[in-house]
Amino acid sequence: MQPLTRIRHEPAAAPGTSPAERYAQLRATTLSLADGLSPEDCNVQSMPDASPLKWHLAHTTWFFETFVLEPALAGYAAFDPQFRLLFNSYYNAIGEQYPRHERGLLSRPALEEVLAYRRHVDAAMERFTASAAAREPRWRDLVELGIHHEQQHQELILTDLKHALSRNPLSPAYREALTRPAVAQGTSVWLRYPEGIRQIGSNGASFHFDNEAPRHRVFLAAYELASRPVSNGEYLRFIGDGGYRRPELWLSQGWDALREHGWDAPLYWRGGDGRRRSFTLSGERDLDAAEPVCHVSYFEADAYARWAGARLPTEAEWECAAADAHTGGNFLESGVLHPAAAPADAAGPLQMLGDVWEWTSSAYGPYPGYRPAAGAVGEYNGKFMVNQYVLRGGSCATPQSHIRASYRNFFPTAARWQFSGIRLARDA
Repeated sequence: MQPLTRIRHEPAAAPGTSPAERYAQLRATTLSLADGLSPEDCNVQSMPDASPLKWHLAHTTWFFETFVLEPALAGYAAFDPQFRLLFNSYYNAIGEQYPRHERGLLSRPALEEVLAYRRHVDAAMERFTASAAAREPRWRDLVELGIHHEQQHQELILTDLKHALSRNPLSPAYREALTRPAVAQGTSVWLRYPEGIRQIGSNGASFHFDNEAPRHRVFLAAYELASRPVSNGEYLRFIGDGGYRRPELWLSQGWDALREHGWDAPLYWRGGDGRRRSFTLSGERDLDAAEPVCHVSYFEADAYARWAGARLPTEAEWECAAADAHTGGNFLESGVLHPAAAPADAAGPLQMLGDVWEWTSSAYGPYPGYRPAAGAVGEYNGKFMVNQYVLRGGSCATPQSHIRASYRNFFPTAARWQFSGIRLARDA
């Protein structure tokens, strides 16, 4: 088998980098996430919501082949026509899809064939980016969409691998030695934001997904936002005060989910009150009370906020606070792959971008005047605008060049395997 490329989380391409260079760097970074893993590691699927790493490698390749090369590169020959079904995620306009919950059963094609598929498409993309078609706005925009789509899957590779490795009783590490900055925990304070009419959504100056537009006005009553995310130590006090045993703190569906799944702590927390430990991408270790709590569902975030006498921010409140905030969080490029404690001596709001995704109280729906794109790519966001809640800010597994204040992530209310955390808000 051809060895996987060994490249460690390269920083974002500098402004002015050519599309061909950005594409090559993107693809090398994705492969680097599989460095050191076995074919068995790359094929495991630990739950229906997660996908095998091998599937991620193939699906991101399928995206460029299906939406760019087949319609735009003269003479392009598909690597394997059967891959059109195997690696189609949810695009009904493209055709049938293999069942998501059975992706781990796909022992064929083998990993080495998927890597050959990537090389085939990469060679064709090199030809495409040198062609006149690559300068046409519609194809240029689709390549840009494909780059950001693959960055989303870089984060999913890590969250899905973490879940799979956590299911192994050996608690294996994905990366043995991850740098962890030693930072004293800063005190969380309330930051006040005045009443007024504000604008949210992308201003269109750079790439954005269609669900970030159109930019529009919102009225915000005066509110306050915590200067940093909730920490593990603070969440431990919630648990110690019976937070998982008090139904009055929980939404009805949340209490049902707690009882059904036996929740008594965030996902990946282990041990009792005497010595709490946490499973991380570098294996199991003692819980650090100063780090942001993560891997909590919307229901847990909402219950904690009620217990704390606060609430979750709306996405409009969050975005307006984040628009001018210091971005100095922890992203994929740091190689830490775990949330870091907020610095004690910095002014807030801290970690609005990076470290942990932050649940908001906003249901995921269309902005006023939203229209999905025409064609199959219109299925990218719009059809998921039901039964989901919005998260903001990115995480320690998000590429830094992928995130921005207007970015709208979304997950079902019970989802916990993402790096999802909590920032409190309250009425002023």
